[in-house]
Amino acid sequence: MSLRINDIAPDFTANSTEGEIRFHDWIGDNYAIIFSHPRDFTPVCTTEFGVVAQLVPEFEKRNTKVLGVSVDSVEDHGKWKHDIESVAGVPANFAIIDDTELNVAKAYDMLPAEFYLPTEGRTPAHSATVRTVFIIGPDKKVRLTMTYPMSVGRNFAEILRALDAVQKTDGVPLATPANWVPGQDVIVALALDDAAAEAKYGTLNKKLPYLRFAKDPK
Repeated sequence: MSLRINDIAPDFTANSTEGEIRFHDWIGDNYAIIFSHPRDFTPVCTTEFGVVAQLVPEFEKRNTKVLGVSVDSVEDHGKWKHDIESVAGVPANFAIIDDTELNVAKAYDMLPAEFYLPTEGRTPAHSATVRTVFIIGPDKKVRLTMTYPMSVGRNFAEILRALDAVQKTDGVPLATPANWVPGQDVIVALALDDAAAEAKYGTLNKKLPYLRFAKDPK
């Protein structure tokens, strides 16, 4: 069964480019994002990890750790990082775990339908949909998932926006509307009546009885 929102993210221990990682311990009190890839030294993956490398400071501002998953060895990851850095123009300062046994890919249900994994000659196509994103909260629960096909590079501006939205609404009676970006008005949940909503968030912009906007709380 695939992971669902609010499931506890599977814990695991794996070797990485930054040593052994015990996933839940590694998260600590932070948010975490897993970016997975079907193979090292592949074109789309290299551009994606290049963007992750560029965005590491933005994730750090958001108290978020970044973890790469690829179905190759730590030794290969180390070599691949040189390519990533040449594309990105910055160091790839994030961990990439060794998932050669596909333990994480299987635990997180990342593999394509009717997958077949040969013991030799495995190609990226065999692990094609190991191109996923998981945003995980400090409580180790899954907050958001995205899955992309082999041919479609991820939009990391959207991933960063989604992280902002998750953090904005986590544990509070708020939601974000379509295309929301930080600073724009948010939606007040119906768990609060008008009086309670205005006491908490100020004057409401009531578009519909069930659609009430408030200024973005800072």
